[in-house]
Amino acid sequence: MTSRPVDILRKIAIRQRYGPFMGNSFVAGAGNDIPVHNPANGQILSTVTSASVDQASEAIKLANDAFHTGVWSRTPPLQRSLVLSRLARSLEQHIPAFAEIESLQTGRTIREMRAQLGRLPEWLDYYAALLRTQSGFVAPTQGQLLNYVTRIPLGVVVQITPFNHPLLIALKKIAPALAAGNSVIVKPSEQAPISVLEFAQLANEAGVPPSVLTVIPGTGEALGKTLVGHPAVKKVDITAGTKTGRAIGSLAGANLASYTAELGGKAPVVVFEDADITSAVNGVAFAAFVASGQTCVSATRLLVHESIYDEFMPQLVAKIEKITAGMGDPLNPQSTMGSVISPASLDRLVAAVEGSNNKILIGGARMTGRSTLDGFDFSKGSFFAPTLIEDVGVEDPLWQDELFGPIVVTAKFKDEKHGVELANACKYGLGSGIWTRDLSRAHRVAAQMETGLVWVNTHHRNDPSSPWGGLKESGIGRENGIEAFESYSQSKSVIVNVASVEDIRENDDWFNTEAKRRYG
Repeated sequence: MTSRPVDILRKIAIRQRYGPFMGNSFVAGAGNDIPVHNPANGQILSTVTSASVDQASEAIKLANDAFHTGVWSRTPPLQRSLVLSRLARSLEQHIPAFAEIESLQTGRTIREMRAQLGRLPEWLDYYAALLRTQSGFVAPTQGQLLNYVTRIPLGVVVQITPFNHPLLIALKKIAPALAAGNSVIVKPSEQAPISVLEFAQLANEAGVPPSVLTVIPGTGEALGKTLVGHPAVKKVDITAGTKTGRAIGSLAGANLASYTAELGGKAPVVVFEDADITSAVNGVAFAAFVASGQTCVSATRLLVHESIYDEFMPQLVAKIEKITAGMGDPLNPQSTMGSVISPASLDRLVAAVEGSNNKILIGGARMTGRSTLDGFDFSKGSFFAPTLIEDVGVEDPLWQDELFGPIVVTAKFKDEKHGVELANACKYGLGSGIWTRDLSRAHRVAAQMETGLVWVNTHHRNDPSSPWGGLKESGIGRENGIEAFESYSQSKSVIVNVASVEDIRENDDWFNTEAKRRYG
């Protein structure tokens, strides 16, 4: 494979129609048309034609053929590193365009998307660097043997990604999978597929060979079963709800494919009596309402020590009032929070709050009327006000169920033991937060939290080097870091007899029964 310079900046804009990205170009989908809406105003952004089952099968065949030709899988790691670095630079150039696409297809504010997408090249750079530094090892075997261990790619891998962070979550999966040498097939959410489709073409232009990165948009159980259950697929990696994760996991398991899943969450944030209240209020607001609460680590359960509860809550309410007043057109850089993803999501949030008998401190309803920030008409989109609901019990559905929206429930706790018990009283275990100025307590409580991620005096921090994944019903396996790279590869052990011919003749004739022979 020859190197080539980064392409000059080209205009990336939303196309009127998309189909699957297969080979090295977009092709016409053979399935149903899927309108992609801007959830902030209900307008159709584009039409995406789903792949058919036959097209999905063909995509897997092409990916498998590409893998076995070695055009990427057997390319030297240094060459794969160069391509990923080149792709990172190209992506950097196009961040403004991708940020606008993300804002339009998700309803999230442009300020959020610029900040989030500005970091995406780091994932490509990290795995490019890992390829340059990762090495095998020599195992200390007995006798005159050289046993060296390397890592090899798995083959065709399928990745299923959600709507809430369309390109971020896709890239968290794509980068280690490509680095390891696999052929990658991504099925993005039908609600927000555009940025992932456009990224596939960018990757091809940067030097990722045809059929090594394929994007298959679509809906339907048959399409999903085809992608996940095909015998050529060696790994499945999804971010989805727990119910979906169980169903896909059973298909992957039946096919003896590796499986990684980041599933549901209901993150607790525990605010101790010694916390700096202003910092904690700001941190909780960010943790709860960034992405309109549509993240698996969103701070949805707020636990505040009883001694500061009456001081803390009015300040949090005032912060939420400020956030609400600052909402407007998501493309306005001053807007504080965007919409939720769809009318169906909005209806689910409304029903959840209306079905509760708990006290609503603020919010709790769909937003209508016009923004005081910029006159934007909320009634045309799927806007739900940032919401705080007080004194919710651990058996309440609002406490237990993932709502995926800007709704926070609160409870008081009396001491450290009680706070940890409340935090762990949930079937999910992805992320959690602790606010305290006591260093010993921070480490002690973090060790007791039944979550794969624990933040202390911060939230939502993420890095390509930092493992990301959950406990309990929040998933299996990890994204990011060396763990992700190794999950997309497998070890290969080569054992070489380095003894002389004379020694081999004398000592390795197993069936010479007159002398003792080593077995194994």
